[in-house]
Parts: sequence; structure tokens; C-alpha cells
Amino acid sequence: MKSIMEVRRALTCVLLSVFLCAGDAQDSVPDSVLNCCEGDVLVLLDSSGSVASYEFFHMVDFLKELLLPFSLGPDQVRVGLLQVGTEPHLEFSFDTYSSQDGLQAALGRTKQLKGNTNTVDALLMARNQVLKQGVPGGARPDLPRVLVWLTDGVDPGEVQEPMARLREEGVAILVVSTGHGNYQVLREVVSPPAEEHLFFVDIDDITIISEDLRNAIIEIIRAERLQVKSVTTTTAQLEWRPVLAGTGYYDIQFGPIRTGQTGGTGRSGTSPGTGLGPFQRITRPGDASSAKLIDLHPDTTYRVTLTPKANLEFNSLHATFTTLPEVQPVVQTLSTVTVSESSTNSVRVSWGPLLPHLIQGYQLEYSALPTGPLRVVSVSNRQNTTVLTGLQPDTQYLVTVSARQASGRERAMTVKVCTQEVLPALSDLQLTTVGDESVQLHWTGSYDGLRGYWVTWERGQSQRSTLYLPPNQLSTTLNHVPSRARVCVSPVYRTARGEGLCCTA
Repeated sequence: MKSIMEVRRALTCVLLSVFLCAGDAQDSVPDSVLNCCEGDVLVLLDSSGSVASYEFFHMVDFLKELLLPFSLGPDQVRVGLLQVGTEPHLEFSFDTYSSQDGLQAALGRTKQLKGNTNTVDALLMARNQVLKQGVPGGARPDLPRVLVWLTDGVDPGEVQEPMARLREEGVAILVVSTGHGNYQVLREVVSPPAEEHLFFVDIDDITIISEDLRNAIIEIIRAERLQVKSVTTTTAQLEWRPVLAGTGYYDIQFGPIRTGQTGGTGRSGTSPGTGLGPFQRITRPGDASSAKLIDLHPDTTYRVTLTPKANLEFNSLHATFTTLPEVQPVVQTLSTVTVSESSTNSVRVSWGPLLPHLIQGYQLEYSALPTGPLRVVSVSNRQNTTVLTGLQPDTQYLVTVSARQASGRERAMTVKVCTQEVLPALSDLQLTTVGDESVQLHWTGSYDGLRGYWVTWERGQSQRSTLYLPPNQLSTTLNHVPSRARVCVSPVYRTARGEGLCCTA
């Protein structure tokens, strides 16, 4: 015979269910339930022919009420439904629904399978696919897993061994039986303590156990974790699951961990526990779920303790984190390298900016391309230019300038430079008159790299004539050259004309 308290509780649950279905279901659920938990809950629902349609309907309604208060999502609670029949049927997996609207609608669409009560095969599917961690659609690693088995208790089968394997793998097992048979078998399969995880109830009174079963699930998947996020050199963000439902407050204490200390008793101005430096204390209201720690020291390990303060007793949460090291401002110790005063055997290299307070010295490495020997020149930290000498004419060099910082770091820049081609001047030019307005030219040539000769002469009234001759021709005759006209011959090389000689006719 049920007690008055049980009947009163049943009436309360029924009224609550009616009220929630009339409007937004979760509006009246306390925050302490909405955000309390993080874990995966698999419902194993007896959908065989031994369960009357009337009983199955009440089981589904019971599940809708049981799961309604939980917040669903990838960082909160996930729910799966596996039906037991002749062949097990996965109605939906953990990652199918992330909102109560979707879950409630899916439960409402659930149809009974009928057939035999093949619980063993359903448990094998649950273990190998649904509750297995690290597989697609399976349970999340490092989070609690719960199996809630709803059965009429009729012919459960040889479930002891598969249930034992699930418990060994960390799955918490809770059982609700609407019959009164096989008590010993069901007591053996649930996770201890059996008095909190095994429920026998008539189908018409099943809502009586909603709160107790929900609380049992919450105790298993309650997310008692203090997370530290967005850590910088001087700040850190704390996040936690709210458990005070707007009442009371959160006491937060944090301080640096001292190295080389163990044991001892906390005192005023020192963080609770030992090995901790002077601590700071802040508080947050009961509806808060985050706090920002400021004025921290860079590259320092901190321990933080969060304690919910209310009429009820809650466990303190702890976390340890290290702030980021202070980053020195980035200074462009070497940003430009320029080349000037290029000659046949030397070139001036300059660089900047000049930062003697940051730079220990400069080093120049250079070699002729493609495979010339490497040469190195060291330069003072107060010098930003130097002349590289002893270079080969008409040659391309690769020059690397490196700035050595006091910290040991280096910054380098590389440029290509070219030396000038050797341009020998014309060494001799003779001019002989051979007739009216005709002259014959002779010169000495045949230099390395010579491409030809460029001849120019005046023709009067500011007119000028030009003639290009091949490198093997060392003489020519010019006609129509006026008296006192100026005649010039210049050697031509690959990159420019060399210095020539001129005569007057």
C-alpha cells in the first residue's frame, strides 16, 4: 500500500507534466537541472509482445517526462533510444537530437515492435555500437554513460553476463520494471547501490518514480568541472555548470603555485592548501556560470577553487592553469638592404635600421653565382654599410646580411648584386686623308668581350652619321666628310660602350 507522500508526489508529477506540455516545456525547469549535467544516456525500451499496448504508451510518456528537464547538446546531455524486440532496433542515436523539441517529438512517434523479448541481442548492440566510445555515433570519451532499462520483467533472458561487461567498461545501469518477477536477476545487473538504481512500480503509478530516477541519473552525469578558457598573459576565463538555481553565491579563490612546497595549512592571505602564494578572492551571484580573472602574472601557474555557497552543501571545484609568457614587442631589426657604387670588382652594401642597443653585430656572406666560394665579413653593430672588394668583373653575387640580436635570435635578408663589365678604352686611332671629303681610319682593338665598334662623324649643319662595324674590322673609309669634321671610334661591349678616341679631319 502506497504512503500518503508517494500519492502526493505522484499528483505533483502529473500536474507538472500537464503544465509543461501546455507551453514551453523547459521554461519552468530550474537552471540547476537544465545545465547540471554532461553525459550520454541510452534508454533500453522493452518493445516486445509481452508488453501491452497500454503499458508501452505509458512507458513512452514516462520517458518524455523523465528526460524533459535536461539540456541537450554536444556539450551537455545526449540521449539514445534502443528498442527490444525479436531484433533490436536503434530508434535514434546520441547525436540525432540536440533539442528537447526534437527529442519529445521523436519519442511521441515511437512505435512498438512486438515480437520476442530478445534483450541479449539488444545489449550486444548497445555495447558494440551505441555505448562504445570513439566510434561514429557512439558515446563521447571521458564522459559518463548511463543505460536505463525499462522492462515489464517478463523473461529478460541471460542478461547477467552482457550487463556485467557493460558495468566493467564504466557504464552505469539503472532498471525500471513494471512487473514483479525476476527480482534477483534485475538486482544483480544494476549498478550499486541497488536501492537507488532498481525500481519496481505498477505501470499506472510509474510517474511516482520520475524524480527519484532523474536524480539518480543526475548523480551519475553531473558535470562537476571547472573549466579555464581564454588564458592570456594576465587574464583567464572560468566557466562552470550553475548548481545554485539563482540562490546563494559562488566563492572563487585563486593564487600562484609556489614551486618546491608541499604540505601545510592555509592561513589568511595564503591560498587554501599548500604550495600556493598569496591568493585573491572574488564572488559571483548564484545565477552566474562564468567569471574573469584579471591582474594575473605572465608565465605563472595558478590554482583556482570555486565553492558554491548556499543552504545545501556542494563540493568545491578545482582547476590549475598557466598564464602565457609575456611576448616582447616585435622589432624589425633588419628591414632594408640596398646596393650602390657597383664597379668591376667592388660593390657597396647598406642596410637598416641601425639599432645598436638591440643588435650585437652584423655578418655579410657572399659568393659568386652559381657555385663560387663563400666569403664572410663581420661588421660592427654601429655600422650600416660596407664595401665588398676583390670581386670578379661582370659577375652576379648572392649577398646575405644577418643581424645578430642579444637574445641569440637572427634576422637575415638576401639580395643579388652584379659587378660591372670591364670596358677597355680604344688605345689608338689614326686618320688619313685619301681624297676630297674622304678619310681612312685605322685603330687598334681585339679586346676580351668585344662585340664591335661604333663609328660617328659630323656631316655639317649639325648632322651626324653613325656606322657599326664587327669586332674583327680595324679600319674603314668614310666619304663625304667635311673639312674639320670630328670623327670618333668607340669599342662596344655586352653591357655598354667603352671609352673611344676622336680625330679631326
